[in-house]
Amino acid sequence: LLCLSPLSPAFSKGKKALNQGIVVLGLNRSHAKNALNKNLLKMMSKAVDALKSDKKVRTVIFRSEVPGIFCAGADLKERAKMHSSEVSSFVSKARATVNEMANLPVPTIAAIDGTALGGGLELALACDIRVAASSAKMGLVETKLAIIPGAGGTQRLPRTIGVSLAKELIFSARIVDGEEAKSIGLISHVVEQNEAGDAAYRRALALAREFLPQGPVAMRVAKLAINQGMEVDLVTGLAIEEACYAQTIPTKDRIEGLLAFKEKRPPRYKGE
Repeated sequence: LLCLSPLSPAFSKGKKALNQGIVVLGLNRSHAKNALNKNLLKMMSKAVDALKSDKKVRTVIFRSEVPGIFCAGADLKERAKMHSSEVSSFVSKARATVNEMANLPVPTIAAIDGTALGGGLELALACDIRVAASSAKMGLVETKLAIIPGAGGTQRLPRTIGVSLAKELIFSARIVDGEEAKSIGLISHVVEQNEAGDAAYRRALALAREFLPQGPVAMRVAKLAINQGMEVDLVTGLAIEEACYAQTIPTKDRIEGLLAFKEKRPPRYKGE
């Protein structure tokens, strides 16, 4: 159901160092289009919890191992068998799991090579960056089922694309492709799909590699400063930035960065 692995040097041995620190979390519930059921949510929560405390992790890519599908949302066959009290509990668990993803301390990238609907798009919205194939389909379609997005969609979509447009998409349950998603700011990058069906994943991988050379402590506190600062007024946000900057001053990596600059060589950061 879930594949979690440090990225191996799959392309060539020479790329091992290039990929070190990138972890790929892949959904693989093919018979159900990666629909979110109780078991998959439990596995996702466990995987995210392990990533949270692993200092060797530098960037996490969320993708699907199933061609043409990112995640179809909640498992409606399982949902139909639930009592109303179970539904509330399930949605709370889904919301908590997505929040755990959003709160991972390292950069996260959603690679959307196929359909991402409902909870599937909510998973992607919890990531720092979204990359999609032009043929991918995305939408928060819950109102078609007489419910609303319950795993953060009503909050993260307007914060991503603006309030008015988010309302329009949720009210209409509209599905957009990669090109339109890029034009409205839902995703950062759109790519033409390739024969292997993993163009978005490959673009996400290229982005992750851009992040790897930077100081690990700096990356974590930069994400913290941005995430916390976006929820407060500017004055408070600047105070958060100051507090986060202070965490980088006593680090060995900061001294290494200055030394590497002086010696005109690439820095060798250790996350200390």
